[in-house]
Amino acid sequence: QVQLVESGGGLVQAGGSLRLSCAASGRTFSNSAMGWFRQAPGKGRDFVAVISWSGGRTYYADSVKGRFTISRDNAKNTVYLQMPSLKPEDTGVYYCAAAETNLYSSSDYQQPRWYNYWGQGTQVAVSS
Repeated sequence: QVQLVESGGGLVQAGGSLRLSCAASGRTFSNSAMGWFRQAPGKGRDFVAVISWSGGRTYYADSVKGRFTISRDNAKNTVYLQMPSLKPEDTGVYYCAAAETNLYSSSDYQQPRWYNYWGQGTQVAVSS
C-alpha cells in the first residue's frame, strides 16, 4: 500500500520559514517525479513545485519561483519543500504527490491528474 505522509506545516508570521517533508512508503519513488500542490480555502488545488527523480530538473509556480526550493533524498524516499519569506497568500493545505513517470519539459506536471499518488496534506498558515 502506497502512502505519502506530509509533515512540517504550522502557523508562522509573514517573513517566516517552514520546511515541509513528504515521506513515501509502500514502494520506491526513486524513478518518479514528485511534486507539491497547495489549496487555499475555497479554491482549487494549485501546482507549487515538481522535481525529477534525480533532482536535476525542477519547475516552480511563478508565485513561488525564487523563494521556495524543492529537493529530494531518494535514499530516504522523501521529498522536501523549503519555504522561506512566507507571505499570507502562501496559506493553504499543502499536498505531496508522486507520479509513476519521470519529469520532462513536456510533462503535464502542473495538472493534478498527472500524478498517481497523493498525501493527506499539511496545513500552512501565514499571518500578516
